[in-house]
Amino acid sequence: MTKPTDNPADPFKKALAEATKVMADDPDMTVTYSVDPSGMTKEGVRLPQVSRRMTRDEVLLARGTADAFALRRKFHNDATAAKYAPTGTLAREIYEAMETARCEAVGARAMPGTAGNIDAKIGHEAARKGYAEITQATDAPLPVAAGYLIRHLATGRDLPKGADNVMNLWRGFIEDSASETLENIDHVLADQAAFARLARKVISDLGYGDQLGDDPDAPDEDEESGDDAQQDDEQQESSGDDESEEDDSESSPERSQEEQQDASQAQVSEDDMSDMEEGEETEMPEGEAPMEPPPPAAHSDADPNYAVYTTDFDEEIRAEDLAEAAELERLRAYLDQQLEPLKGAVSRLANKLQRRLQAQQNRSWLFDLEEGTLDAGRLARVIANPTTPLSFKQEKDTEFRDTCVTLLLDNSGSMRGRPISIAAICADVLARTLERCSVKVEILGFTTRAWKGGQSRERWLGAGRVQQPGRLNDLRHIIYKSADAPWRRARPNLGLMMKEGLLKENIDGEALEWAHRRMMARPEARKILMVISDGAPVDDSTLSVNPANYLEKHLRDVIAMVEKKKAVELIAIGIGHDVTRYYNRAVTITDVEQLAGAMTEQLAGLFDTDPRKRARVLGMRKVG
Repeated sequence: MTKPTDNPADPFKKALAEATKVMADDPDMTVTYSVDPSGMTKEGVRLPQVSRRMTRDEVLLARGTADAFALRRKFHNDATAAKYAPTGTLAREIYEAMETARCEAVGARAMPGTAGNIDAKIGHEAARKGYAEITQATDAPLPVAAGYLIRHLATGRDLPKGADNVMNLWRGFIEDSASETLENIDHVLADQAAFARLARKVISDLGYGDQLGDDPDAPDEDEESGDDAQQDDEQQESSGDDESEEDDSESSPERSQEEQQDASQAQVSEDDMSDMEEGEETEMPEGEAPMEPPPPAAHSDADPNYAVYTTDFDEEIRAEDLAEAAELERLRAYLDQQLEPLKGAVSRLANKLQRRLQAQQNRSWLFDLEEGTLDAGRLARVIANPTTPLSFKQEKDTEFRDTCVTLLLDNSGSMRGRPISIAAICADVLARTLERCSVKVEILGFTTRAWKGGQSRERWLGAGRVQQPGRLNDLRHIIYKSADAPWRRARPNLGLMMKEGLLKENIDGEALEWAHRRMMARPEARKILMVISDGAPVDDSTLSVNPANYLEKHLRDVIAMVEKKKAVELIAIGIGHDVTRYYNRAVTITDVEQLAGAMTEQLAGLFDTDPRKRARVLGMRKVG
């Protein structure tokens, strides 16, 4: 007998899991729910968590995600997809997006009820990524737009808000380039192989034919080429020695190049020797080797092998330099308006933090000094005995007045919407609160200047695509508030996080190292660095041409360096994603509404004088 549950969401989750298995035609598939990103493996699918409240948005998102995965499992064949998959990164992304749209469109035709559910999923993703605010096609992902257009053409359904914006920004370009190919969608929709060939044709029409690789449908010419090769070998064996000698340089280009290189080196050496004989200024002292240029400095103190293709387009910039003062004021007003219902709760938490900090700022004094503030409590003995010298006192400094706190905020595209709004207001309130307690606060943000690599990638493409070039995007590190700037002056800067098009990719390792270097230059004795992020480092341009764990490894190396040096106390808060796998002191919150409480408790715990209470707070791994 099944034990009854107190969670009202459990019956819905069980029913949805069974329906997903039936739709996918896979009774052995596992269905789980998690706060981690949704996904599908060979064993099963992972759906978004449904809380006890079972809000409408949660239910629709779970149903839409379940339907999308079930349809892909039913109508998609991995072997066929792999056969026709392009080799280039962008071409493969377009191919995958089109295939996903095909599965969902086939399902919508067979089971019309799935179309509305998947619309809710698409709308949620578009809102989370801020697609409605994008105004230029260059800021919108082309693969996503291609997938949206395929779904729209195949089903005739209008797309949700935001998704329609991305599609329309690219629609003219796609239809102008591939209109004739797209006319055949209805004829191939149910046939994955035929649709894959159509997708490859669309990719070629869009100008990315060089990323398709070999044609998988081309006839096998191994046998024919084998016969030709055998004939060529026989002809080469029958060639005379004289002919081989005459054509030596042509038949062996590598050898001729080596000989030419040796000859040129010899010529250079002779020229150098003649120069040294003619000019005394070129003579070297006996026993000394020629001066060689020093090797380039490593891009990372944590990992000398971490490579960066170019830093020419990186920028460290103040928030006020990214927008006019009037725009910052407008964005700040918009931020306050968005978070009006939350400000009361955040302010109460801030006041609680201030009381806890001030309660630990016990005033203590040094007495019987020769200078300082006159000690009135000891005047009586001076009156009783005039020969007794006056006594002075001085107040001891507390550790709070020699502390600096840095808040490093993830400004990636996945933080769009409520997460970045709450992160901004929490940073604002905590900066104001800690300033009252004489604690210096610095607020920093990190993102990239462009999607898909920006100018760094363009230079790399123009230089011939060097293998494993390292980080391949233009960094943007933003200073919202420096440690010495008063809160009232930096307050409008936090509104910049609401600016359209600001939030892009996130390269956490270099941002953390940047914030750490800034802290090490500070004079304060105690330094605290709090990182607020919603997941692992992601930059499509870098990861497409380097090992898959390239950025993640560097982040781990930087964290290890910071924690080993122990000059900075490092803590992290993950929003919806488990960051405890990276940071030793970390908290994962399942709901962005919990951010204010988590930040408050973590900072209060760091300042707690009781080591047991401090360890208990810092040992906390999950909130909610």
